Amino acid sequence: MSEVKLTASTRSEFGKGAARRIRRDNKVPGVLYGHGSDPIHLTLPGHELLLALRTPNVLIALDIDGKSNELAIPKSVQRDPIKGFLEHVDLQLVKRGEQVNVEIYVHTEGELAPGGNLLEHVLNALPVEAEATHIPESVTVSVEGLTAGDSILAKDITLPKGTTLAVEGDTVVLQVLAAQAEESAEGEDAEGAESAAA
Repeated sequence: MSEVKLTASTRSEFGKGAARRIRRDNKVPGVLYGHGSDPIHLTLPGHELLLALRTPNVLIALDIDGKSNELAIPKSVQRDPIKGFLEHVDLQLVKRGEQVNVEIYVHTEGELAPGGNLLEHVLNALPVEAEATHIPESVTVSVEGLTAGDSILAKDITLPKGTTLAVEGDTVVLQVLAAQAEESAEGEDAEGAESAAA
């Protein structure tokens, strides 16, 4: 997994006004918490943080005020709903060797069996437990040849070494749905033709 170094500074001003001033300086307010310690309120570099967050479950090495170095993973990211810029980020403190619960994206490869069926992602992300410095970005699942009614359960997915499920093994992750929309459309056309004939 990727490890990104960021320089952060502690902040003592809070509230919407303070947050707006921070964002005007192209920075992002955030909070670092975990391990039973008091939350640390931070100001983080906006552009560098935005680039870092493009990597799922990125590991962030924080240099705080040039005095302490901490490892963290993003737990909650708030963005402006219209413009998309970062408004606030929550970071969880982690230690090397520590197991953490995260979600990893589920990617698919291969083609379904012919028939126009639909693949439904019941879970877009799979809850797992992994070592804090070795969190996988994603997992890839083959759907080659699956037909209507087939499903892939959490326990069917091969996880990277050192990663375990944090959800019941029988949880449905992917399922194939029959192409009913086309059938119903054809049925409606037939009914329409019968009505016209009558």
